[in-house]
Amino acid sequence: MQENTSGSIAISDEKLKYLTLLSEKYPSIPSVYREIINLKAILNLPKGTEHFMSDLHGEYEAFFHILNNAAGVIREKVEMIFPDRLSAKERREICTLVYYPSEKLKLLKAQNKVTPVWYKLTLKNLIELAKFLSSKYTRSKVRKALPGDFSYIIDELLHAQPDEDNNQYVYHEKIIDTIIDIDSADEFIRALSKLIKRLAVDRLHIVGDIFDRGSSADKIMELLMVHPSVDIEWGNHDILWMGACCGSDACIANVLRNNIKYDNIDILESSYGISLRALTLFAEQTYQSLPPMDAALKAIAVILFKLEGQIILRHPEYDMADRLLLDKIDTKRGVVLIDGREYALKDADFPTLNLQDAYTLTEEEHLVMENLRTAFLNSHVLRSHIEFLYEKGNLYRCHNGNLLFHGCIPLNEKGEFDEIQIGGRIYKGREYMDYAGKIARRAFFGRYDQDNLDFMWYLWCGKKSPVSGRNMKTFERAFVIDENTYHEEKNPYYRFYKQEEYCVKILHEFGLDAPTSHIINGHTPIKVSKGESPVKANKRLIVIDGGFCKAYQKTTGIAGYTLIYNSHGMRLKAHQPFESIAKVLSENVDLESSSDFFETEPERVMVKDTDNGKKILETIADLELLLVAYRQGLLVHGKEK
Repeated sequence: MQENTSGSIAISDEKLKYLTLLSEKYPSIPSVYREIINLKAILNLPKGTEHFMSDLHGEYEAFFHILNNAAGVIREKVEMIFPDRLSAKERREICTLVYYPSEKLKLLKAQNKVTPVWYKLTLKNLIELAKFLSSKYTRSKVRKALPGDFSYIIDELLHAQPDEDNNQYVYHEKIIDTIIDIDSADEFIRALSKLIKRLAVDRLHIVGDIFDRGSSADKIMELLMVHPSVDIEWGNHDILWMGACCGSDACIANVLRNNIKYDNIDILESSYGISLRALTLFAEQTYQSLPPMDAALKAIAVILFKLEGQIILRHPEYDMADRLLLDKIDTKRGVVLIDGREYALKDADFPTLNLQDAYTLTEEEHLVMENLRTAFLNSHVLRSHIEFLYEKGNLYRCHNGNLLFHGCIPLNEKGEFDEIQIGGRIYKGREYMDYAGKIARRAFFGRYDQDNLDFMWYLWCGKKSPVSGRNMKTFERAFVIDENTYHEEKNPYYRFYKQEEYCVKILHEFGLDAPTSHIINGHTPIKVSKGESPVKANKRLIVIDGGFCKAYQKTTGIAGYTLIYNSHGMRLKAHQPFESIAKVLSENVDLESSSDFFETEPERVMVKDTDNGKKILETIADLELLLVAYRQGLLVHGKEK
């Protein structure tokens, strides 16, 4: 935009076309004024609160509770607002009511505690809590968050202003009395509770691994699908299920093996309608000496290693020939040759293994996989969940100066971005992450392509996979006695990420050069009980896998982290194991969490400092140019519609 000799602003034809479209939304000079004023006001509000969580691994109840209590933030606000007016017991009770309004109301009614006086006091307290939480947002944004049935009434109550004759106070008292008189207080409490939880957290980031280990990943997905503002950075277990839904036989076999091993077959059969009948019948006939589910586990493991062998042979560029172990089994002697050394097998019963053609499925195994593939591809519930992962997810995300990814950015032994050659082209760093994300989408949305499906499996367990980050030893863990063979060497990233210079290098690769930028990582459980810190590299990297999964809690010593980034800075909430929703309801016992405010901003972070603020500034610039076009007669402005 340049000023010409006549003093007017020169606007290109291309820009004028855009301004013409913009004028449809803002058809008059007053409408442009109003929006500029509104946007400039928004820029000077505090940034919304972001929550980061990772490695949920199907632990539904704990995750559901942390969503409901906003990782303890709601309790903090209640303690801040009502320290003198409510007793400790009353403060705990109002928190529980916000978390689980329907269930708590039912319990309180059974105890004869719900009276008109109780309703009136409770409604007033909830309105005050909602008003406090809404203070950092525009009235427009709060209105959009309001539950539909009561939006007008709640909007009125939240924005009460004192006046000389207390007219508004009387008016609002009458509204509350009427709500109680017409028996709609329960619905109103539920609506206010929903609004409070919505206002407590502006955006939720899930940094990978929703699936596997725990039994209820499907329920977590249902929660996320109705969440108003969420993004997902895919983890290796998410990628595995995505690959299975795309039709990758190797991913399907891995999903089955994981869920049979961890006794989670209900999610397959009950939640997703995927029958294991063909597999279990085949397994019982083939491995008759084993109990049924042990037989199914062994059957799918053998099928899996055959399928993985086929992929490795199709793709020498994956450099995974060391994982071709089926053809190195000596069934007569009960040993397998690994890296030139023989190791004893747990058993030597491999009736479907042809050592002359080790990686070809038998006809029966082939039929089992056809049946399973059809079941995965035809599961409408699973497909809806995986579509949501694609809609809201990616391998990484840059958001408000932070870089989010689940696993690693592959590095070599020198700390440089490691290279992988695919299709005759070399990828590394950000370009590799972008390529991998593109292929993951092609595998689901494109036509059936075996190479794309194979790459989904590679992302699950490949040596240079950014979501795996280690050399997996699934075969050894399944069949070899010697546990020394189980060690899975990690990518050098996990050595270098403790040093600030390498974190800065990675951030720079993704265009993040601010001294306040961080890497936010999941995937590797932090051994808190052994003194390991989740904050590394002079606060440049935060690992937020604290052990949501019960299987990891003995290792970590806690039960998960929530990273909170608000306008005052960053802090980590370390959660203790969650007992049950029933105990929360009956005893008002909240999840215990300790808080560490490890980075405080010198000045409060405002919307203008965020990614959304940058977009708003661009919009303001466009609106100011639209004003110029109106004033110079380049566009006709009229009345608002």
